[in-house]
Amino acid sequence: MTTQIDVFVDYVCPFCFLVEPAIEEVKRDRDVNVTIRPFELRPAPVPTLRPEDEYLPRVWQQSVYPMAERVGVPMALPSISPQPRTEKAFMVLQLAQEQGLAQEYTEAMFAAFFQQDRNIGLDEVIIDVATSVGLEQTEVEEALSSEQRRQRQRADHDYAVGTVGLDVVPGVVVEGQVLRGVPSARRLKKVIDQLTDQKTEHTEATRSEARS
Repeated sequence: MTTQIDVFVDYVCPFCFLVEPAIEEVKRDRDVNVTIRPFELRPAPVPTLRPEDEYLPRVWQQSVYPMAERVGVPMALPSISPQPRTEKAFMVLQLAQEQGLAQEYTEAMFAAFFQQDRNIGLDEVIIDVATSVGLEQTEVEEALSSEQRRQRQRADHDYAVGTVGLDVVPGVVVEGQVLRGVPSARRLKKVIDQLTDQKTEHTEATRSEARS
């Protein structure tokens, strides 16, 4: 039985990058369908963070770098100040989803920000990242200027906040069950196995009722 997993991320959140290895392990070891979903932590007009302030260096030193070393993901605190907004990057994520390239696009976007220190809020950077994973430049440019995609992105954000109840990311939702923070592959597999057992029991009970 295929289990649906929705992974809500923001491309400027280091912990969203660090949950990737666990998701990849689960994809290898379990029958799952993973959908990347957008959650912009600081949509306009909320100010974004600045790496020269005290908060980001402290969080990276205390939490991000130790976790990155533990899961084997090389990364560094980006120097872009203030941090970029990600609405436009998520508008192009819609295009990537439609063409089956959401995972590749997301990985490339994380790498651009956390490993290459690029400003992923700029159109030219988004276009370069998107075309590097196989999206057509003209389609990317159209996506960046699409008011329809902008409105859809805002609706997606409202869904994450109002319906799912998220206020931070990453948010991993397994068949409607919200796992906050950075769940390990072991924890994800345990939740998936429990849900699969419940589905199996329900199916068997339904069949038994039908035969009686």
